[in-house]
Amino acid sequence: MNIRVIVAEDQAMVRGALAALLNIEDDIDVVGQAIDGKQALELLLTVKPEVLLTDIEMPHITGLELAAEVHRRKLPTKVIILTTFARAGYLRRALDAGVSGYLLKDAPSSTLANAIRRIRGGARVIDPELAAEAWTEGDPLTDRERQVLRYAGEGSSGAEIAERLNLSEGTVRNYLSEAINKLGASNRTEAARIARQKGWL
Repeated sequence: MNIRVIVAEDQAMVRGALAALLNIEDDIDVVGQAIDGKQALELLLTVKPEVLLTDIEMPHITGLELAAEVHRRKLPTKVIILTTFARAGYLRRALDAGVSGYLLKDAPSSTLANAIRRIRGGARVIDPELAAEAWTEGDPLTDRERQVLRYAGEGSSGAEIAERLNLSEGTVRNYLSEAINKLGASNRTEAARIARQKGWL
């Protein structure tokens, strides 16, 4: 039986190209395409594919949040992250979310098709150079510090962050201060930039 795949990617041209490349394979069928994480989750629940191929940066629900949701709901779908982000922090978070594969977009299409086959068979496929790098530097941020820093990096004020996360402004300041200290940054903007470069946001 052919491997049923859903492709989640917010860039239409990339999404279409991926679907076309995979549909060329005799044993792979792209049974759905999603423009964001929210649509991908809806498709997963109705179509129930063997494999979800998803980007990281997407509107509404990111690829990492999507992987975590698949893991939390104990869905049988295997998740492969396909991204331009060769960042060890992203890979560590992806593995924590239970993904079965983490590949870079500049890999040959044959690598992707073979990875899908291996993952469907129960293997885990990770870009080898990134796998080695992922364990050299740990993510110092807590989940709450990461949330607060992400909103701060997007330009939200302390009051706005407090309202969005249902926290007091003092608590938000404490989280930001902790994150800034851990990252050796001079302010919240620099801390967010460092964390994003490392793949921790």
